[in-house]
Amino acid sequence: MKHILLLIAFLSLSTLYASNTSENAARDGIVTGKVMDAALNQPLPYVNIIIKNELGETLTGGITDDQGYFEIKNIPEGKNIITIQYMGYKTVSKPLVIGNGNYKIALGNIFLEEDIASLDEVTVVAEVSSIQQKVDRKVITIGKDLTTTGASASEIMNNLPSVTVDSQSGDISLRGNENVRVLVDGKPTNVPAAQLLRQIPSTSIKSVELITNPSAKYNPEGMSGIINIILHKNANIGFNGNLNVGFAKEISPNFNSSIDMNYRNGKLNFYGNYGNNIGKNEGGGKISRFDDNTEQFFNNWSNNKSHLYKLGIDYYINDNNVFSVYTNQNIYNGKRISATDIIYLNNDNPNFGQNFNNENENNTSSYNAAFKHDFKKEGHNISLEADYSTFDSDETAYFSFTDNAASYMDLVNNKRDNTLINLDYVNPLTESSKLEIGAEYRVNNADNIYDTTNANLFDSNYEYNRSIYSFYTTYGQTFDKWSYQVGARIEQYEVEAIFDQVTQETSDFTDEQFSIYPSAFVTYNTSEKTALQFSYSRRVDRPGLGQINPIREWSTPRITSFGNPELRQQFTNSFELNLTKNVKGGNFSAGTFYRIINDEINRAVYIDPEDPTGDRVILTYDNFDRNTAFGFETSSNYRPTKWWSLNASLEFYVKTLRGVMEQENLEIENSTFNFRMNNNFKATKKLSFSLFGMYRGQDQTLQGMRKPMVLINTGLRYSFLEEDRATFSFSYNDIFNTMKFAFENDRPFPSEGEFNWESNQWRIGLSYRFGGGKYRALSRKQRDNNETQGSGGFM
Repeated sequence: MKHILLLIAFLSLSTLYASNTSENAARDGIVTGKVMDAALNQPLPYVNIIIKNELGETLTGGITDDQGYFEIKNIPEGKNIITIQYMGYKTVSKPLVIGNGNYKIALGNIFLEEDIASLDEVTVVAEVSSIQQKVDRKVITIGKDLTTTGASASEIMNNLPSVTVDSQSGDISLRGNENVRVLVDGKPTNVPAAQLLRQIPSTSIKSVELITNPSAKYNPEGMSGIINIILHKNANIGFNGNLNVGFAKEISPNFNSSIDMNYRNGKLNFYGNYGNNIGKNEGGGKISRFDDNTEQFFNNWSNNKSHLYKLGIDYYINDNNVFSVYTNQNIYNGKRISATDIIYLNNDNPNFGQNFNNENENNTSSYNAAFKHDFKKEGHNISLEADYSTFDSDETAYFSFTDNAASYMDLVNNKRDNTLINLDYVNPLTESSKLEIGAEYRVNNADNIYDTTNANLFDSNYEYNRSIYSFYTTYGQTFDKWSYQVGARIEQYEVEAIFDQVTQETSDFTDEQFSIYPSAFVTYNTSEKTALQFSYSRRVDRPGLGQINPIREWSTPRITSFGNPELRQQFTNSFELNLTKNVKGGNFSAGTFYRIINDEINRAVYIDPEDPTGDRVILTYDNFDRNTAFGFETSSNYRPTKWWSLNASLEFYVKTLRGVMEQENLEIENSTFNFRMNNNFKATKKLSFSLFGMYRGQDQTLQGMRKPMVLINTGLRYSFLEEDRATFSFSYNDIFNTMKFAFENDRPFPSEGEFNWESNQWRIGLSYRFGGGKYRALSRKQRDNNETQGSGGFM
């Protein structure tokens, strides 16, 4: 019965669309067309379309969408010239006369021929990272300046606007909130986000998308939005590739490298990418507790190896059908040694120490297949995509103590698999309106086995199974300077979990819920260069496996971390107002947001009720009362001179924290200020320098306060060989050695602490581009990786 109700609601939503817009004003012209590759007869995306008058002055313009289609509006009456430009192709110019009853011009297919002389001019990896503000997201292209700052995705994420990574736990947050959904190539992964970011080599990343207020078309999980990591995939004519190697050191050596290659000929495109991240790291810190006058000293050593592979094939069956498959494979091996010593300063209690040796091996595999069919009408298509992924992890941990307590060993095995199937249908009902409908099925299964030789602990097994059935519809329309999109997503959520522990009764947990997630966007283009947008969406944060798994995650002499199987879903209503403006020499964006959060999931610290001394605490998760948050952020790409370019971002967040800790009702107002700026200085045609600075303001929590952090990096890049095919880079990170994680806590015990790691690194890198050709992006649907095209971002 519930599925029938779902279908009825879905069909009702899909019929909600408005009437056609009125015709353009009499003196405004419209030109449409489709840009094609003359040799392959395939559409070319992101081609520049420029409209100029007879004096050569630029009037307006745009770019082609994924299908090579373009539509330029508001063209003044008179004799004009339309120019089609694309790197690696010969430029095409045509006369364009608006008037005498000819106000809507259809140019049809425009074929571009290859410019053989410029085939080798395309560099797959940009020299300088850039930030592009789209209607529903920021797109950060990862250039060589960022890949030289760190070996892994975790290290470069702190350089991105609105994103922070906890240097101790590795947890990632967007706009100051850790409830964020992390995707790879638009797909979910079985690997926990913190571990995933450490395993992905930085040189394997093409771009990162920050989607802070997704529409109903997207999966509603993630209160603060979606972070989508796009890996390199070449689709150039012939045989092409890039090779990158890097070495870094402060105390311990670290090595990373990657190679991506492709071969494209006719209807087939074969591509592959391999990246690795191999290295050691040392770190440590101290916590002082004032209630018992003790000091805890921590020393950590790690040795990690990560290998990432991506292989795929695109088959262009004909002009209307494309089929593709790819796989991502990640192999990881990590070893860690931690020594913790507790020193009693002013009493006769004996000092205490724990040594922790840990080895973790995990393999992650994902397999994806997609098919897309284009109907005769431009932009009218249907696509089917299926994705299956697995995760298998084995952890062995040894615990030994200095007070003659019995040593013991833990064995933890985690197995997970995800299946995702989605069907999407897009129909441009008119030139100014579009209807999209779709369905999705997601299932997640996990089995966690914990065996221990500790006589005070018990072997246990935790099974978790979740199924989600989804339907969505969106309708968008553009008229004059206004555009809007409305939509809704309906989901049926079902979960079953079983916790089986030796000597205790088996505990079961089930949940089932039907929810509706509406969204709305309204955009007003005040001019060709300025747009103002208001958006609303309802989102959900479902507890992740790491947040609900009752099996211990890690342990020190005074802290044990594990999940809470009783966590409830968290729902958020999110409102945003954004301004984007193109200026001479760059662009500028500013936005503000407000969130209403119910049953917020957050970290919680409690005194361990089973510890007779009262010294041990439990680090877990819990639901807290209704919270609110608002903030302001701005970012800009700007080139003040020919030799200086910069991108900068500023963020200010205010959040009301409410919760219960040790039977105490708490309400705390927290405000955070962050600032980043990345400068690039071009000394010569081949030599450039970079300077990056970051300030992360203090952050209040229910336990206490995290102190501010400051980071300054510097570097240089030099290009050489024919056509600048090779680039040498050098960087010196955290040059003043100021990156430290420091805090002051009042709860559950008064304490302060500081931790550091190998942030004061120097790094060298070498990249080499081989082959030649031009970019041919496969025009395929990716569930969580769409870029909205056209006026207002909807059409």
